Amino acid sequence: MNISIFGLGYVGCVGMGCLAAKGHNVVGVDVSEEKIRLINDGKPTIVEKDIDVLIENAHRQGMAKATNDYVSAVMETDISFLCVGTPSAPNGHLNLDYIMQTAREIGEALRRKNTFHVVVIRSTVFPGTNAKVSSLIEELSGKKRNVDFAVVSNPEFLREGTAVKDYLNPPLTVLGSESEEAIGILKRLYETSGAPIEVVDIKVAEMIKYVNNSYHALKVVFGNEIGRICKALNIDSHEVMRLFCMDRQLNISPYYFMPGFAYGGSCLPKDLKGLKTLAHDLYLDTPVLNAIDESNQVHLQSVISYIENAGKRKIGVLGLSFKSGTDDMRNSPVVNVIEHFHGKGYEIRIYDRNVSISRLMGKNKSIIAEKLPHLNVMLQDNLEDVTNWAELLVISNKDEAFKTIQPKNGQLVYDLARVSGIENYEGYNGLCW
Repeated sequence: MNISIFGLGYVGCVGMGCLAAKGHNVVGVDVSEEKIRLINDGKPTIVEKDIDVLIENAHRQGMAKATNDYVSAVMETDISFLCVGTPSAPNGHLNLDYIMQTAREIGEALRRKNTFHVVVIRSTVFPGTNAKVSSLIEELSGKKRNVDFAVVSNPEFLREGTAVKDYLNPPLTVLGSESEEAIGILKRLYETSGAPIEVVDIKVAEMIKYVNNSYHALKVVFGNEIGRICKALNIDSHEVMRLFCMDRQLNISPYYFMPGFAYGGSCLPKDLKGLKTLAHDLYLDTPVLNAIDESNQVHLQSVISYIENAGKRKIGVLGLSFKSGTDDMRNSPVVNVIEHFHGKGYEIRIYDRNVSISRLMGKNKSIIAEKLPHLNVMLQDNLEDVTNWAELLVISNKDEAFKTIQPKNGQLVYDLARVSGIENYEGYNGLCW
């Protein structure tokens, strides 16, 4: 394919070298005369493992060149990659000036072009940028989006030091666009990568890079806080984290990564509190660990706020234990929600087939005696009775029985667990979706 790359910095230079290595003809566009000269001399614009060889080979084979003539670059290519910088503005937002300027240039160039052109946003941008770029190009070009041109969001996942390897061996390729034709072209471009190609909503494609990098930052800080605690105790932190990373069922896995209700149960709150206390006793500051419970409480409060704002007084709660398939109510977050609204005079009825007043014992019994002394009045034996009675249903766990509920017209459903099969109901609202 014939490809133009706007921006010959880190992402653009790596993209140029790797695309040329895969047999594509690439022209780079930049305002820097120095970067243009380097590429046209067969030299990279960055220092990065293996990129010098790729650029030299591409130059020697006549498959890579650079220019500041954006019109000719667009006219002689079918795909334009936007790889320009999106630096942070003083207020924390991204500076999209370079992105929008490049969009203007492409829009102006497309006025002269009569074939379909694909614009690919590789730069890290806020959700909604694809739509803004599409509108600007459409306005300036006089062309119709998704007919004469299309914009695809295709975030990059490159690490400095291993960028070439990452480009040629990606974990996945993410594509978001309104145009099936453009998606088909990009699929053909990436078909030799050997990685899954995920076609998603445009805003999902725009959001994922922020989620990735924020989590990577969290991992670094979490590991360092654990390291400080281990060092104070004369424990090998690398050995601890080696074991931590061996667990692919829970620790390094999709488990716990599904947005939903607050955590509870006996283990997570207790052990987190224990580790925080240990750090405190060692005179160590661990702000990430300290913030976990606070964030959990903020999430819990968002549920309370939603129910209050719904303006309904008859609340049906489906699920009392902290997860389905158990009667464990220790630190069950929904117990705190029920306690709050019972204290405010709301009418509450509860269904949980795993919880029985007659079987309560030990910690479960003491929790109910302290927080929900009137549970015997609230707890119902029949799911249908609760769903028919309530003005607002709150689903707190993934009990299979909750998939069968049939909400009434005008009834609200607030799903904290994302129970499948009920999301199309008119009164449905998900906690995080």
